[in-house]
Amino acid sequence: KTAILNIWILIPLLILSAILGDNVNYFVGKKLGTKLFDMKFLNKILKREYLTRTEHFYEKHGGQTIIIARFIPIIRTFAPFVAGLGNMIYSKYISYCLVGAILWVTLLTLAGYFFGQLPIVKNNFEIVILGIIFISLVPAVIQILKIRQEKTKSI
Repeated sequence: KTAILNIWILIPLLILSAILGDNVNYFVGKKLGTKLFDMKFLNKILKREYLTRTEHFYEKHGGQTIIIARFIPIIRTFAPFVAGLGNMIYSKYISYCLVGAILWVTLLTLAGYFFGQLPIVKNNFEIVILGIIFISLVPAVIQILKIRQEKTKSI
């Protein structure tokens, strides 16, 4: 016998989990993040100017970043940490974190629930997963290409 999860119980639990995980990450960044800049073996990778840039970036784009990062693998792991490290005001952070968690969990869970029942998805599951991974990486690749293009223009 196969157990079936109740999606209407699962969604709120996943939202809560996403919020709790990101808040832990935010506070680790807030409390311990700046100490990383004092570690000698990290001096070549982490520079104080990066912290200053991060703080300015989060002042300007922080809310959008928190929401959009939810949908981008790898970036979603670091965005809350960087928000804490960059001293993003917690009340601002948590409001965007809530919106992002609700959107991300609800959209992806319902999409998986409904699309997963389609025969074409069931029969081609591996291809669908690879497609999802590819599509989710496209925004990051576009951003990297834009940054490289801006650097070549400024030279």
